[in-house]
Parts: sequence; structure tokens; C-alpha cells
Amino acid sequence: MESNNKPRLDSVDLVRGLVMIFMAIDHVRYPYFTNIGIPPDNTNLTYLSLFLTRWITHFSAPMFFFLAGTGAYLMTTRGKSIHHVSRFLWTRGLWLVFLELTLIEFAWSFMPGWMFGGVIWALGWSMVILAFVIRLPLKAVALFGIAIMVFHHLLDGISPSAFGMFDWKWKFLHAGGYLDPEWLPAQFFPVLYTLIPGCGVMAAGFALGAILQKPETERRRLIFYVGIAMTVLFIILRLTNWYGSPPDQEYTDQVPAEYRTTNQFVPQASFDKTIIAFLNTQKYPFSLQFLLMTIGPALILLSWADRFTYSSAIGKWIGQRIVLFGRVPLFFYICHLFLIHLLAIAVSAAMGLSFDWLIGKPLPFVREATEGFGFGLAGTYLITAIVVIILYFPCRWFAGLKQRRTEWWISYF
Repeated sequence: MESNNKPRLDSVDLVRGLVMIFMAIDHVRYPYFTNIGIPPDNTNLTYLSLFLTRWITHFSAPMFFFLAGTGAYLMTTRGKSIHHVSRFLWTRGLWLVFLELTLIEFAWSFMPGWMFGGVIWALGWSMVILAFVIRLPLKAVALFGIAIMVFHHLLDGISPSAFGMFDWKWKFLHAGGYLDPEWLPAQFFPVLYTLIPGCGVMAAGFALGAILQKPETERRRLIFYVGIAMTVLFIILRLTNWYGSPPDQEYTDQVPAEYRTTNQFVPQASFDKTIIAFLNTQKYPFSLQFLLMTIGPALILLSWADRFTYSSAIGKWIGQRIVLFGRVPLFFYICHLFLIHLLAIAVSAAMGLSFDWLIGKPLPFVREATEGFGFGLAGTYLITAIVVIILYFPCRWFAGLKQRRTEWWISYF
């Protein structure tokens, strides 16, 4: 009989740990420590180093969804039945939604009652959907995930206004934006990540778990080729503007021309700007081109991570710590928000500046930093390194706790 205690796959945790660190870069930069007032993804205003600092963090959100699905499948290889995994998914999903609207939103803003539909919110609801989808045959789960990822743009033409008083449901599912029915708190901010295609990404990740059970050589080859295929498809779609990106936003005359952006690829006057325009795909909500651009290279990285042998002392030392972060992603996420926020307050105080803007304000979208506060990109990377080093110690403690203890609530973190 096969053991019910299969070891975790370090390759999955290594990739997840890397994208957690990428995420920390973005959250250190904005809204807390940057003094750069240029939107990094506005092609007309940004510059390459700023854009790439933002761009590398794009890998985080889609891989959270994707690897959450993979983790659910791997639970079935450790003796858990589909019924058990399904129950875990919908209960943990609701728990994530609760955390997003309470503890996590407070960590962002230090403003009780402020809410927005962030990544943990969407992850939670996508888990609730996946709880039902995984009861289908594996091939049907894979088809469900791929179909939603590929074809969700066919829904772009449906306006939330078509649903009348229930427009908020369509924003929640596909369109994104403000949810403003009367029964929601006045502070509720937009839904950034929608369930279509988020739940499809998670279902596709569940199907990947089956590939990870194949012999090493075969699974590495399959993952690599899938990653290459997705990356090549992204390049083709981006160069042709044929499909995979929603229609451009319609702007009013009040929006200056330099702040107007396009979802389509248009070659620019300089090489740097052309690179920016090519990689500047729509993230909120996920476009197909965005998913291909991020998940494709991440799968190539996963195939390499599956070969990672920690052969050098430095590689082993660094790799094991990144893997550790990947084993406690939710704990890392919550801790990093509180730590970055508190560090920003401490640095403001040390500089003799007011930190009122860091308390009781609906961050991260409204940033009214005290004049003179903030750092450039070098400072962003330095502070991120400090944050990651500090977080290693509580994450190591919690990872050890998860290994030693078997209480049900620990698995929900």
C-alpha cells in the first residue's frame, strides 16, 4: 500500500517562495516606501527599471491561484479523499474571505472596517468553486480550467449594467470594479481579482498536480514544454493583438492624454518603451495574455526547480530558506503586511516626519505620504531584503509548529 505521508515537493514550495518574495518587493514599494510618483505600468510615464520592478511582481498573484490548485491535488496523494479535500477547500476558502475582510485589510490600512476585494478574497472564493469542480473526473477539471482561462474574454462585452440591481454580481464574477449595493459597508473598495478566470487558473493548477506524480524525467519534460507553449502563445497573441486582451478603456476628456493607457501592443518610439508596451498586459482582472506571460515562464522555472539539487553550500542555504517561505505562504502574507506597515511608521518617526498618513487611511489605494518621506528603487530592494530576513525567523517557527502539531486549525494557515 502506498504511504499516506508522501513528502512535500520542494520544487513547488521553491517557486511559491520565490513569488512570495517578489510580492514583498511590490508591497514595500507601494504604498509604503516609494518616493516615485510615476505609475510604473503607465507606458507614457514609466521607465524600464521602474516598470520591471513592478513587472516581476506580476508572477505572484496568478501563481498563488495556480499553486493553490496544485496543492489541493497533492493532498489527494497523501491519503486524503476527494470528499475530504473538497470539504477542506470550501471551509478554508470561506476562512480566507473572512481573513481578507478583517485582519488583512486592517494590516494594509490600520483602519478598522475598511475593505476591498484583494487577492486573498478571490483565492478564497475560487477555492469554494474548486471544492465542487474537483468532484468531476480529472480530465473534466483540466478542461474546465483551461476553457475558462482561454475563453473568458468572450464575456468582455457583457456590461455589469445589463444585470440592473444585481450588477455587483457580474463585477464580482468577471468585470471587477466597485461593489456598491446598499447592504455593503460604505468603505468597501473595488474587486481587483475576479472569479472568472481566477477559479479556472486554480482548476488548471489542480490538473498540474497529476503531472507532478509522473516519473521525474517525464514530468519535468511535460512541465517544461507546457511552459514553453504558453510563453510562445503569449508572444504570438501579443504581437498580433488578435486575442487575449480586453478592449481598451474609454476615457473622458478630463483624463490627460499622458495618463491614458492601452491594453493592445503598440510599438513605441524607443526600444525601452517598446519592451514596456509589449509586457504591459492587463492584470486587473486577469487577461489571457497576462496569464500566459506569467504562468508560462513560471512553469519553465518549476521544471528547473524540480532539478535543483542544492549542490553548492550557498545554493543550499538560500534554496532551503526560499522553500521555507513557500511552505507557509498565508502566514508569510499576513506577517509581511504588518511588518512593512510598522517599518514604514518606524522609519517615518526616525526621520522626524509625521506618520498620520499610515494610520486610519484606506491604503493601499490612497497614498498621501508626508513630504520628504520615501526612497527610490535601491531603497525599495534594500528594505525588501531586510523584511525577508526578519520574516525568516517567525516563518521558521511556524513551519516547525505545522510539523509538530496536528490540530485542524493549523492547516488553515
